[in-house]
Amino acid sequence: MAGDAEIGGRHGRFWRVAPWAIASLILLLPLVAMQVTDEVDWDRADFAVLAVMLLGACGAYELAARMTGNVAYRAAVGVAVVTALILVWVTLAVGIIGSEDDSANLMYGGVLAIGILGAVIARFQPEGMACALAATALAQALVGVVALSTGLGSTAANGPGAFLVLTGFFAVLWLLSAWLFRKAAREQTLACAAP
Repeated sequence: MAGDAEIGGRHGRFWRVAPWAIASLILLLPLVAMQVTDEVDWDRADFAVLAVMLLGACGAYELAARMTGNVAYRAAVGVAVVTALILVWVTLAVGIIGSEDDSANLMYGGVLAIGILGAVIARFQPEGMACALAATALAQALVGVVALSTGLGSTAANGPGAFLVLTGFFAVLWLLSAWLFRKAAREQTLACAAP
C-alpha cells in the first residue's frame, strides 16, 4: 500500500519475529504443564491441532506484515487473527455454548466465515476490512441472541452468565479490529492526499 509509514530497523524485525516466538511458547505450555500436573493430558493430535492453528495465525499475520507497513493495519490484523485463534481454541477445548461437544458451537464457524468472506470481498483493503470486521462482530452478537433466545447451552455449567461475557468479549475484539482498520484507511487516505 503506497504511502504507508514503514516500520523498519530492529523494531520491524522484532514485530516480525515476535508472533512466531510467542506461538512457540504457547505450543510448549501444555507440554510443560503435563510435567507438573495430571490435569493436562494432551496427546499428539492435540498438539498437532494447536500447531496448525498457530501456524495459520502466524502465517496470516506475516502476510499482512508483508502487505503493508501501516502500523494500524498490522495491529488490526493482529487483533483479528488472535481473536479468531482464541475463538476456535475455546470452542474446541471447552465450548462456549454448552460443552465442546454441543453442535450449537458450530455457529462460530459461521462467524469466522463472515469475517473471511468479508475480507476476500474487501480485497483486504482497510476500508472494506473495517466493514467486514464490524459484520463479524454483529454475527458474534447474533450467535449470542440465537443461543439465548432458544435456550441453547442454558443447562451447562458455564450457563448464560459466562456465555454472555464471552460473547461480549469476542464482539469487542472484533470491533477493536474494525476500528483499527478504519484508522488504517484514514491514514492511507491522508498519505495519498499528501503532496
